[in-house]
Amino acid sequence: MPFRFFIKQWLMPPGIFFVLLIAGWWLRRSWPRTARLCFVAGFGGLLAMSLPVVMQHVASQIETVPALRMDQWATLAERADAIVVLGSGRERGDPAWGSQDQPTGVALERMRYAAQLAKASGLPVLATGGLHYGSPPSEARLMADSMQRDFGVSVRWLEEESRTTWENAELSAAMLLPQGVKRVVVVTQAWHMQRSVWSFQRAGFDVVPAPVGFMGIDHGYPFGGWLPHSKVMWQSGQLFNEAVGLVGYRLFY
Repeated sequence: MPFRFFIKQWLMPPGIFFVLLIAGWWLRRSWPRTARLCFVAGFGGLLAMSLPVVMQHVASQIETVPALRMDQWATLAERADAIVVLGSGRERGDPAWGSQDQPTGVALERMRYAAQLAKASGLPVLATGGLHYGSPPSEARLMADSMQRDFGVSVRWLEEESRTTWENAELSAAMLLPQGVKRVVVVTQAWHMQRSVWSFQRAGFDVVPAPVGFMGIDHGYPFGGWLPHSKVMWQSGQLFNEAVGLVGYRLFY
């Protein structure tokens, strides 16, 4: 796992752009033309990743599943049997919470939305997510505790073994389908929804997508989004990872 993580960080943006910059410096004397190409690609890639206007355009191409309208919340029980909220990592040992692990900000965004849908529809909730660092508690357990404590919503099922979106779907199906739960509302980020719907449908579910946290919209950045922004670097990294995931899932699953 550490080796795979190491390789992934250097092959995926922004790591690959740093590799290109290092290669450009290394080759500057022996292969000056190649060095210039590496430098331009590395610097240009980092710059593009930091520009809100680029990020929003890329996100708009990935976020193809529309938002669930608020006037549909109360009638979700007519279309689904349960709500499935997908985990998104965990923050380890936060001193503000007595050094206890906490859900990430992205996970909290999903949980907040899932809690509102559950309150409006009365549907039961499944939280799915395994051991992010290889040790307990699981992402699902952290989400269940937080949803009860912070949003007043009980989680009926915990799926605590999955490590990928594909496993989120497969292991949730192993729990829900034998109980006759075939129609599910899937809650995850808008940029992650395409791959999630694809995975859950192949696991045997009828899916009602409930995306949240859209990035491909106008967020009102100054100067039309043409100035670099630190937050956008992280957002662009998520989008690149998702684009690779969309291709990889169709090839390998």
